[in-house]
Amino acid sequence: MAKLNVNGQVIDVEVDGETPLLWAIREQIGLTGTKYGCGIAQCGACTVHVDGVATRSCSTPVSSYGPEQKIVTIEGLAQPGAPHPVQAAWVALDVPQCGFCQSGMIMAAAALLAANPKPSDADIRSEITNICRCGTYNRVQAAIRRAADGSVNNG
Repeated sequence: MAKLNVNGQVIDVEVDGETPLLWAIREQIGLTGTKYGCGIAQCGACTVHVDGVATRSCSTPVSSYGPEQKIVTIEGLAQPGAPHPVQAAWVALDVPQCGFCQSGMIMAAAALLAANPKPSDADIRSEITNICRCGTYNRVQAAIRRAADGSVNNG
């Protein structure tokens, strides 16, 4: 049994302590926006925020977390009634193709902007290390720039 603080709710999760956080989020809690990609924390499809830091959830066991850590998934990123600026920019620029990696990309971008509200293109390239098979990196970078400069409609 684990107690996790996910999207502002403390939830009891019945899993083995070595279960990766990703599987507790998807299988026990039922939040399927966070994706499984590689299982070795390389691709970033599983990115969530833990205390505001972009964290790859596929390789860290649930036992590493408790109710004091605030875990935010893609489902908890937006404010009620309004998308997060990164989500709005993603829609405005039609970023995704297949969309599989996009929740992880959005979470990584949101964490980047929270830590660095005006990142340079070099900052974006060095911090957003998520892998996109479709290769939408130019649109990802443009959407992050748009979210940073505040030129998106949030609702």
